[in-house]
Amino acid sequence: MWTFLRCLLLLPLALAAAERARDVGVPFDGTPGPWNAITDVRGVEVGHRTLISGEGAHAVRTGVTVVWPRGKQTGTPVFGGWFSLNGNGEMTGTAWVEESGEVNGPVMITNTHSVGMVRDAFIQWKVKRAGQAGEPSEWSLPIVAETWDGYLNDVNGFHVHDTDVAAALEGARSGPVAEGNVGGGTGMVCYGFKGGIGTASRRAGNYTVGVLVQCNCGRRPLLRIAGVPVGEEIAKSMPPLARAAPGGDRDVGSIIIVVATDAPLLPNQLKRLAHRAALGLARTGSISGNGSGDLFLAFSTANPQANSATGPVSVTMLPNDSMDGLFEATVEATEESIVNAIVGAQTMTGVEGHTVTALPHDALRRILAKYNRRAQ
Repeated sequence: MWTFLRCLLLLPLALAAAERARDVGVPFDGTPGPWNAITDVRGVEVGHRTLISGEGAHAVRTGVTVVWPRGKQTGTPVFGGWFSLNGNGEMTGTAWVEESGEVNGPVMITNTHSVGMVRDAFIQWKVKRAGQAGEPSEWSLPIVAETWDGYLNDVNGFHVHDTDVAAALEGARSGPVAEGNVGGGTGMVCYGFKGGIGTASRRAGNYTVGVLVQCNCGRRPLLRIAGVPVGEEIAKSMPPLARAAPGGDRDVGSIIIVVATDAPLLPNQLKRLAHRAALGLARTGSISGNGSGDLFLAFSTANPQANSATGPVSVTMLPNDSMDGLFEATVEATEESIVNAIVGAQTMTGVEGHTVTALPHDALRRILAKYNRRAQ
């Protein structure tokens, strides 16, 4: 039985006992950074606010996750690009990203019906901080993305408040990032198993690519991990999903993917990077169904002076012929982020007693071993 808990995760530090995909023996290509997280890109900070309380019709299983490209202490924009693989979702502020090639402020992720609250709360937070510093704050088009958590969360209860947004913004840190049932991913379902937040990184020559996902997509029978038909195998021993549960016979979820890099890329090149996240998603079995909102955003922390208000500025860029390593890193880190989101999640009971089961780690180990794919 759920007892009241309203849990504030101000630090994105990994949960002490949480296993990640590599701990279970999932083999991945490429070399990760020290934290194997989006925060391996220098300057990037992540904050979570996790809300878990109540039972029955008013069960709260939701939250907010924030990604600061240059950290919360600076408002300097970064070059960015975005891509919609399937548009049954929302990511505010992307018309200006498309027009200007800039990401101005954090990327915030929450549940579908809290997008407006998070957007307005950020503007209020920004105005307050600007006023305290004696600086004007007259313009803001925040980036807020969503996935739907209504199977486990009272999504029409509007439980995310301005204090929750402020907590996620102010609590953002570098370092390891908590995964699974945290922040905006608290009530999410991925491939018919409990899903949520996941992250990973890759080295690409002299550069780093980091990815963070809020995973709420896919059908259980299609789940593939390290090329292995894990969803099919587990379906043989687990009861079928309730018809109303996401991830059964229809793909009615969504996924938000944020790609960060320190490679000097221009906005059009970052859009190309965002496109490659789709290939990492496909490796896990997604077909990007009609009901799935699959929205991706990429940014680069290079070229800090590119937004200078005066005069022509000089920027650095990699030639397109040098981008293959970054493409590969993006695909690999996206794939691992999604698997980390599933492996890091725990079984959760929410609205009206709906229960979504975590992917059983022991079964995953056995299946990987059966196909000779378990890492030693």
